[in-house]
Amino acid sequence: MRRRKHTKSGNASIDVSGWVPKTNAGRQVKKGEITNIDDIIYSGKPILESEIVDFLIPDLKYEILEIRSTQRVTDCGRKQKFRASVLVGDGNGHVGLGMGKSEELRPAIESAIKNAKRNLITVKRGCGSWECNCRGNHSLPRKVKGKCGSVSVEFIPGPKGLGLVANHVIKSVLTLAGIKDIWSRSSGHTTNVLNTAKACLAALNSLNETKPQPK
Repeated sequence: MRRRKHTKSGNASIDVSGWVPKTNAGRQVKKGEITNIDDIIYSGKPILESEIVDFLIPDLKYEILEIRSTQRVTDCGRKQKFRASVLVGDGNGHVGLGMGKSEELRPAIESAIKNAKRNLITVKRGCGSWECNCRGNHSLPRKVKGKCGSVSVEFIPGPKGLGLVANHVIKSVLTLAGIKDIWSRSSGHTTNVLNTAKACLAALNSLNETKPQPK
């Protein structure tokens, strides 16, 4: 298996003028009954059509995290497949991660982008840094942790002007999510790009979970 790290990015949105919705949520979006992607995400219903995200967030961006190529020997010879890992986000509190596989590179990337749109999450931003306490949206409201496989990630709110103290994978996730200032700690097999990105998203998504009230 060969692995290639990519930093290619661009606009992830597509033209949806000719889109014919196939789900109830899609029809509500097309009719204008739903105008905010958060209404769908917080309802707990899955986003089954990537066009929903394109319709509600026209300025969505993408970044390719990694492309892996595999070769399998068959009776007909060697067959190669590509697996692409892609992030999407609007830089304003929404980010998603997706994977796509295909025998050709471009379809693998396009499939990963669509998958990432369907996995979009909302990131609650704030200023939980005691050094700043400006009540802005440049960081996170509190410290969070996330884990995937052997990789563990911890985010600690930072003061305005700090920047993103993190490796390149974590920076990509935070940038597309709209986080500007953060301290981060990571441990485990962090060279695994996919697990590191998943751990980041698990940490950010934990902000959407309701914490039990102390008795």
